[in-house]
Amino acid sequence: MGKGTNKFVKNTKQLFDSQFKFFNRHLGEPLAHLLDIPVKIILSPFTIANDISGSAPRGFGIPEFISKVSYSAIFAVAALGTCDIALELGKKVICQRNCQTCNGWNALRCTMCRGTGKVMYQVKNYTLRSGEKATAEAIADAIAENRAELVHLPATMDLNVPLPSKDCDSCDGSGVMKCPECKDKLQIRISADDIIDPPWKAYNIMKKMDYPYEHIIHSMKDPSIAAFWLITMPQIMGGFEFDDEVKQKIWWQYKENMRYDHLRDAVAKRKPGWEYLQEGLISMDPERARNDPVVIKNIPYYKAKTALETEVMKLNPPPRPQNWGELDVPLNESSWSEEDLKDPKKLYEMTVLLNAQREIAEKILDDQWETNWRQEQLNKMLEEKLQPYIQNIETAVLPQPILTGPPKNDQQSRRRTRRWWFF
Repeated sequence: MGKGTNKFVKNTKQLFDSQFKFFNRHLGEPLAHLLDIPVKIILSPFTIANDISGSAPRGFGIPEFISKVSYSAIFAVAALGTCDIALELGKKVICQRNCQTCNGWNALRCTMCRGTGKVMYQVKNYTLRSGEKATAEAIADAIAENRAELVHLPATMDLNVPLPSKDCDSCDGSGVMKCPECKDKLQIRISADDIIDPPWKAYNIMKKMDYPYEHIIHSMKDPSIAAFWLITMPQIMGGFEFDDEVKQKIWWQYKENMRYDHLRDAVAKRKPGWEYLQEGLISMDPERARNDPVVIKNIPYYKAKTALETEVMKLNPPPRPQNWGELDVPLNESSWSEEDLKDPKKLYEMTVLLNAQREIAEKILDDQWETNWRQEQLNKMLEEKLQPYIQNIETAVLPQPILTGPPKNDQQSRRRTRRWWFF
């Protein structure tokens, strides 16, 4: 090694030693205190208890024993108290992640099946065995053996066609999906907001809650009551006043909803021409009409079933068999003692009550028998009407709504046109 290199190394060591001494002289002690803070916090329960217990009086004999007991008691109380305070502060500083989407539940209703756990599907592509036709049994075997490609339809899509259903893949048939905002994220946050402010979880839930006012839907049909619920009540609860333009928009929205409600009441009466009113109902608010129980999705099936029910209601049911049905009646002859039966008034009371109970029970059984008999007749008639179609479906090719064939390749279908280039 040359002399120049040795001199450079020596100068570098001197410079480093001088800078280290300067840093240690001016910043060494504050930095040591700063690094000692976590150690002091961890040992604070024991140091504080030791300082407090140092004030306990000491002596000889019995006073010395008492002072030791008090020393131990003060040490234990101070240590437990300090640990409890530290844990409470830790819970508030290190808390659950605040999600505005799921309010901390880490789950939402499945958007694919809308909480039902079932989703409809269509067969996009399938592979059949040699010599098989696209019948229901062949397609079912292809699906079970993973030889078919399925297209799952969300619950919001309504094709007005009966389609097969299966467990939803998004939620595994539970109807509950993971929150997209909380998925694959750490559910812990470090914040000092909860020390001085209330938790946001309960606040967010209360904001989304609806007040459980009874009969509010029926009372909203009165314009004066609707004005109170929509305009006056929010102003009282919020401590503000709507502008005239905002009030006008609220009232226009109310009238639009009332148009739907009035038309819905007309559809619910099922008078002649109700199916045309239902079309207007769907065009007015498709999202609301999709989940409205008054709206009939399959009108021909509903009309056919209603006609069969009317025909069944005209039939006279046979008399109820003697031993058909049982009812657990509350009273019997053992409900009265022998001493009570010696009294003519008690005996008359028992006779009247048992006869009335028997008549009521027979009437209930007759109604149950009539309802059961009519339901059986309706099922028989439905089976007779649907049997030809069921036999055809077992052997015929499935219709197009259930099987959606693969898209045709337009590039192959187009005929290639020749182009002549003249140079």
